[in-house]
Amino acid sequence: MNELSAIAKLSALEEIRLLKARRDRAADTKDWALYESLHAPDHRSENGDYGTWHTASEMIANVSRSMANLITMHHSHTPEIEFESPTRARGIWAMTGLSLWVQGEEQHWFRAFGHYFETYGYRGDRWLFTSRRLEYHHTARSPGAVFPPKLEGQTAKSALDGR
Repeated sequence: MNELSAIAKLSALEEIRLLKARRDRAADTKDWALYESLHAPDHRSENGDYGTWHTASEMIANVSRSMANLITMHHSHTPEIEFESPTRARGIWAMTGLSLWVQGEEQHWFRAFGHYFETYGYRGDRWLFTSRRLEYHHTARSPGAVFPPKLEGQTAKSALDGR
């Protein structure tokens, strides 16, 4: 079968949309086991802030460490998803992201607008991320903010909550 039927395509589109929603939620709630389970082991990720990672486990190790002291909110919307085959797809998602953290004694923020460029593979019985590249088109940050922030011992949530 070289092409998806109309029903199979609609089903695959919904599975990919749910995959993306779960990824954003897993990142914001720091559910790293869920986050990793959404990615193929050979996943490749490129993010201008953090560099390139060549496996899902390398990505998780770096993302979890980089986000340890951040409160984040990822919003992905208006997807453009195209199927290359019944088991491969490409997607572009508009994104808005907000990160909050404490730097020194001050609360800081970083806001970004851009696009995620992703690929997906149907592996086993489900769709998984196989690659992701993030491009920012506009960013803004609080005065004096260093983003990505340096890692500190205190979590962003505890610092922002005054603990």
